[in-house]
Amino acid sequence: MTAAATAEKPRRSLKAYLQPKTLQMLVLGFSSGIPFLLIGNTLGYWMRDEGVSLTLIGFVAWAAMPYSFKPLWAPLIDRVNGPIFAQLGRRRSWMALSQITIGIALIGMAFAGVKYGLVALTVLATIVGFAAATQDIVVDAWRIESAANNDELGLLSSAYQFGYRVALLATDAIILAVAEHTSWAISYALYGALMAVGLIATFMAPEPARADAVMEAKSAATPLWTPRGLFDAIAGPFIAFFKTYGWIALLMLVAISFYRVPDFLMGPMVNPYYHDIGLTKDTVAAVRGSFSFVSSLGGIALGGFVALRFGYLRALIIGGVLQAVAIAAFAVLAATKADLPAFIAVMIFDSVATSFAGVALVSYMSSLTSLGYTATQYALLASTYTFLGKFLKGFSGQVVDGLTQGGGLLHAYAVFFIGCGLAGIPGIILFVVLSRIHRRRAMADPAAAS
Repeated sequence: MTAAATAEKPRRSLKAYLQPKTLQMLVLGFSSGIPFLLIGNTLGYWMRDEGVSLTLIGFVAWAAMPYSFKPLWAPLIDRVNGPIFAQLGRRRSWMALSQITIGIALIGMAFAGVKYGLVALTVLATIVGFAAATQDIVVDAWRIESAANNDELGLLSSAYQFGYRVALLATDAIILAVAEHTSWAISYALYGALMAVGLIATFMAPEPARADAVMEAKSAATPLWTPRGLFDAIAGPFIAFFKTYGWIALLMLVAISFYRVPDFLMGPMVNPYYHDIGLTKDTVAAVRGSFSFVSSLGGIALGGFVALRFGYLRALIIGGVLQAVAIAAFAVLAATKADLPAFIAVMIFDSVATSFAGVALVSYMSSLTSLGYTATQYALLASTYTFLGKFLKGFSGQVVDGLTQGGGLLHAYAVFFIGCGLAGIPGIILFVVLSRIHRRRAMADPAAAS
């Protein structure tokens, strides 16, 4: 390679990060990230501030369960334009509808609050969950279908992760400072209005032309209202997935389902934990907004590099180990309590580890989908990785309350976080098995493995 070519490559890479498609993906990733914690960990902080028990906080976390049932309506989204905004196209119409619904429901949560009872708050949070899951389905499909090749898919996945992480910063750190100096109600209303940013990106983003052509041909050959078309919409994505990967597909799904269990399981108890060890909202916001955010970006970059350099499966194994150790390390805070250096160290480690594991998993799942069934297949994979963890996390408060009987609240938290870390072991083992199967197949048939 000549010096001129070498110099040109970085310029092309920098330009790629600034092209409209990548910037739109960045904003859509931000829009996808906004509701995630507002019906999860951050909602738990609000409820703990209002004196709600840990057991109830854990149960309310089930409002996010719609994320785990995305395959139930993803086939419809793959084949039909969304109502009201149908003129925008198959992907963007559903994006716009879901973003507006999220914004309205978040503002509704702000007005309802805890004072009108947990039932109203939970119902509104569940509406946010359904709309947010729908938004994820179409944003993920748009990301995969808009990519011209694997390199661009990696670029768009990184942009998505970056935008998503910025949203997590906004809803996990900045919102605490806003709530501290205004109120939780004002905070939620502001974030509901912030969904307008994603709506603007939706109107500016182009429909994926290549995928649209495939879907239009499919609709012409087998219209959705015919028995064959309905069967293809519902069963086709799953048949194609299992036909492509054979029996290993089951092992993939099981491995994916266990991979993020530690992160989901500990989620509802994190913010109540900070509250109970004496950390102020300003302190948590400051650390998350600085050390955690920068560390998250480092974790995303490192995860992407390792996945590219050593392959998805090795990256997943490394990420799984880092994630398990980082989550178990939260137990340290039970002994150090509000000690700032210890809190910063745990936050840095956790941010690097979870970001690394997250980008490795997203890249791996994106690589498994096929054009024509993108939304449904990715929804299947994403729901697989969320279902077990989101179901189990509903019992997290009950577990901590139960452990309290044996040695006090802080001891219970410490045991709980160590247990969450250990829950990552099955996922690591399963991806080790998958890696070995892949290596054996590569040795037996290099052409098929490439």
